[in-house]
Amino acid sequence: MKKALLVILLILYSFLTVAIYGQDFDLDIRAAILVESETGQVLYEKNSAEPLPPASITKIMTLLIAMEEVEKGNIALEDEVTISKYAESMGGSQIYLAAGTRVPFGDLLKAITIASANDASVAVAEAIAGTYSNFINIMNRRAQELGMKNTHFENSTGLPVEYGEHYTTAYDIALMSRELVKYDQVLEWASIWVDYVQLPGREAMLVNTNKMINSYPGMDGLKTGHTQEAGYCLSATAERNGMRLISVVLGAETEKEREELTARLLDYGFNAFVKELMLTKGDQVHNVEVPDGKKTITTAEVAEDLYVVYKKGTKGSIKKEVVLQEDLKAPIEKGEVIGQELIVQDGEVLGQVDLLASESIEKAGFFTRLWRAFTNWLGQLIKGILD
Repeated sequence: MKKALLVILLILYSFLTVAIYGQDFDLDIRAAILVESETGQVLYEKNSAEPLPPASITKIMTLLIAMEEVEKGNIALEDEVTISKYAESMGGSQIYLAAGTRVPFGDLLKAITIASANDASVAVAEAIAGTYSNFINIMNRRAQELGMKNTHFENSTGLPVEYGEHYTTAYDIALMSRELVKYDQVLEWASIWVDYVQLPGREAMLVNTNKMINSYPGMDGLKTGHTQEAGYCLSATAERNGMRLISVVLGAETEKEREELTARLLDYGFNAFVKELMLTKGDQVHNVEVPDGKKTITTAEVAEDLYVVYKKGTKGSIKKEVVLQEDLKAPIEKGEVIGQELIVQDGEVLGQVDLLASESIEKAGFFTRLWRAFTNWLGQLIKGILD
């Protein structure tokens, strides 16, 4: 009886472990991905490299370029933008901008972030690049810089296109989302449920297209999307206990399904994983050999803090590995990169950081190196005789 009870308990424990740590976790969705924002570690993915229409999630790139331009000082949130006829003509989600009127750049960004305003997206693009086509070129160039290899933009809105191809992937969306969440101002806007912007002669009401900011704990963004071709899409972000997750779901059939799948994906991340500081800037690696240096043994220092994310209950299988440059030779300058330290789990590299020389080492003189070679040869010879 006791043995049978023990078997039952072991089976139950195994089942619970699978359920808790997500070994059988899956979403019934066309494409999805879950990443930790700071490390970029992928915690879940499904068809994440499949090119798909992103609808208004496109505006993540529009906002990213805009915020980068603000950061560079090329444009300010207070600068006024003259609305063009083309911007006024946009359909879909909009705040009904009137051609010829002037609107603060920051208000346009707020309208894009909260209400997914297509007209504001075009106005922002023209304000940055001079012409709309120039801005689309900037979008595609920035996508390539970020490593978005399966992305091509035809517009800044995500509206369906008659000519050309407008597509991206869940993985590529996660890449640009990681960049955008670095801007606190965007997260502040994305957390607003209802707001207003003052337009010439009237007020425009902004209602957030992401209803989950009212229901999901810790959520403060990021961008919804919906067209008939794309289905219901969402790149969402939430932060709890120092860990920010970014989830992307593409191709949901309804808004409710989009929200439910996003909640499941984020719940999985927060419940099954933990983020931990594994290496601290300045941590030392000892006994680094520099055979041809005046000093033959030195230390290396970790260049920066390294966090990794791992499944709860699996920390025991995590290992640290030091990989130094092959044939490390003097001279070496203090602060020079001489290798990397890796955090490895079950053969997978969870994260890595550069190792820097903690001191400068000059190359040993010719006779010193010759003497070392001789003594080394002699030592090997004696060892061979004794063996």
